[in-house]
Amino acid sequence: MSPRTSALLQQLELRSGDWRLCQIANRWCARVAIARFFAIISRLGDGLFWYGLMAIMLATGGAYGAKAALHLALTGLVALALYRGLKRWTRRPRPFRSHVGIIVRVAPLDEFSFPSGHTLHAVSFTLIAIAWYPQLACVLWPFTALVAMSRVVLGLHYPSDVIAAALIGVALSAVSLWLVPGATLF
Repeated sequence: MSPRTSALLQQLELRSGDWRLCQIANRWCARVAIARFFAIISRLGDGLFWYGLMAIMLATGGAYGAKAALHLALTGLVALALYRGLKRWTRRPRPFRSHVGIIVRVAPLDEFSFPSGHTLHAVSFTLIAIAWYPQLACVLWPFTALVAMSRVVLGLHYPSDVIAAALIGVALSAVSLWLVPGATLF
């Protein structure tokens, strides 16, 4: 990204109040219990939760579960390539690096902020998993919402990083569900 584009994004960030929302959410972590809770949610969103879900599908679902788990795994690889490419292109600094009032509560997995890979994966995995197993919606949607919140609360992402990642996750899962027969969202 050019220096001019970067400067433009920074101006938009300041005008939109995106960093202020991040700062307000980040203050929730002043309470140790809240910081720990969101740190645990965030770490589960690193992949452990999703790998566990795929393993359960494989272990209990027979051929149907294997197909669902493979669908999740392949979509996860595409999501990984998408968010890494976007991060390299946008190079948006993380909130705690750009604003002194925002305190990072866990170590980031990479250098840049846009988009939130955790949120992109959580949204796409949730949509695909409930297409195969609709009964999981009552567990997966709250977990996905907590993962998205954790990224802002912990000072790792701006709200716009999370919103954009959620939209990308919806688009990715829609394409994935269209390409893979056997799962229907509706």
